[in-house]
Amino acid sequence: MIKLFSLVALIGTSVFSYSQIDKSKIATTQKFDEVLTYVNSLYVDDVDTEKLTDAAIVALLEKLDPHSKFISKEEVDDANQSINGNFVGIGIRFQILRDTLMVVATIPGGPSAKLGLMPGDKIVRIGTENVAGIGLKNSQVRDRLLGDRGTKVTVAVKRKKKASPIDYVITRDIIPVNSVDASYMINDKTGYIKLNSFSRSSHKEVKKAIRNLKEAGMTNLIFDLQGNGGGLLYASKYLADEFLSDNKLIVYSEGRAQPRADLRAEKKGLWEDGRLILLTNEYSASASEILSGAIQDWDRGLIIGRRTFGKGLVQRPIDLTDGSQIRLTIARYYTPSGRSVQKSYENLDDYRNDLLNRYDRGEFSNEDSISLPDSLKYYTLINKRTVYGGGGIMPDHFVPLDTTESSDLLTSLIRSGSFNSYSLTYVDENREEILVDYPTFADFKKKFEVDKKFMSKYLEYAKEQDEEMEMNEEEMNTSRSLIKLRMKALIAQNIWGYNEFYQIYNDSNEILQKAIEVIESREYKSALKSQK
Repeated sequence: MIKLFSLVALIGTSVFSYSQIDKSKIATTQKFDEVLTYVNSLYVDDVDTEKLTDAAIVALLEKLDPHSKFISKEEVDDANQSINGNFVGIGIRFQILRDTLMVVATIPGGPSAKLGLMPGDKIVRIGTENVAGIGLKNSQVRDRLLGDRGTKVTVAVKRKKKASPIDYVITRDIIPVNSVDASYMINDKTGYIKLNSFSRSSHKEVKKAIRNLKEAGMTNLIFDLQGNGGGLLYASKYLADEFLSDNKLIVYSEGRAQPRADLRAEKKGLWEDGRLILLTNEYSASASEILSGAIQDWDRGLIIGRRTFGKGLVQRPIDLTDGSQIRLTIARYYTPSGRSVQKSYENLDDYRNDLLNRYDRGEFSNEDSISLPDSLKYYTLINKRTVYGGGGIMPDHFVPLDTTESSDLLTSLIRSGSFNSYSLTYVDENREEILVDYPTFADFKKKFEVDKKFMSKYLEYAKEQDEEMEMNEEEMNTSRSLIKLRMKALIAQNIWGYNEFYQIYNDSNEILQKAIEVIESREYKSALKSQK
């Protein structure tokens, strides 16, 4: 069983009591109270005591480490949303397009889908308030549509071919936030799962995906953790348990005030035998590194990509009396071989600029630029392969960052938001025709082409959105293929969903392409053999 410490300290409300405080420290808190009292009594202007206290807490936690932090009571719900795996709302994906709130998609099974709201619907009124053409912001939409479960909100929807707006009374409900972005068969043998975070629902989602892929004939699994910044430690434990057999150690944690706590595989997993590759990059962190470290240390599979972020600190969420929260680092975690993946934070500026520094050193393009001392050398537990600690998980196969199709123009187009807004406009105006020409996603993927006429209209649109954007012909030639691929993927997303987006856009994912090559070759087994 998982030790109680792990569940309470890492995912639940704190059971911390004041009796645990060293009484010799009370004088320090009295000093702070004195200062605050004098400020309230004598300062030249009126002061916001709550704001001052929050600022002091933020400053205090910043002196500890980069990941201990304060969350104001207004931000707690948003901060917990990705971890909880759900929120309460009406169940739509939306975008503000030309100052109009548009429904991009309804969440299957959610309250809006049940009532018949449709992609392309334009919400023109919420309650009694007109929301069309008023400069509405995303945060204002969330303020109006989110709320308590069971409460109602009335929206007026303008729909194509309908002369008058349609009123819907929607009862807010729990809406799942999926952590599996995509799950599909790359070919007859190899399945693919992309996980964006480790939340309370991740284990259930991944098990469902594995079962579906196995039914489709999967004998190889590629598990994508690129860009996955982590989440709940116990979620990574449960996922590792699907891949590791027997009573294998998955991770252990230890801190000054916390005794060592081991998390181990406990049950028969869904994918303990088939070939397995995990994809990582410099943004894979925390729980992603726990899972990657366990798989690598037990020689269960290969890690392909680039060195991970390097976050090996464990935070405990502690609720404060006013509804705010602190997340306090209470322990370090270690992989089964004893590795700490936490990079140094002795110099906080260097820590915050670490990825930029890695890029400047050439680490993203050249594996030889990564220099690690022998003191950080460890060995895997079965085949005694060399692995390293001290700053992320080093992949078994390094894949350099591909910049051959990158350009300033591509960066400008992405930053302008024109990819998203134009693809949405195109789908809104042509949805019925697209579905007639391409009744299935397979038809769309095979036959749809972002042609010269389409590109011309898109670039004209992008220029209208940002008149200062330079349409450099050389840069256009460099990035043309990637621009077309991204646009096609976004159109697919707006019609079908994220799963279909990745089935198209992953053609440009150089780490995934390398993994496909390795997992289906003799290279897979040879890479897991001893390197000593």
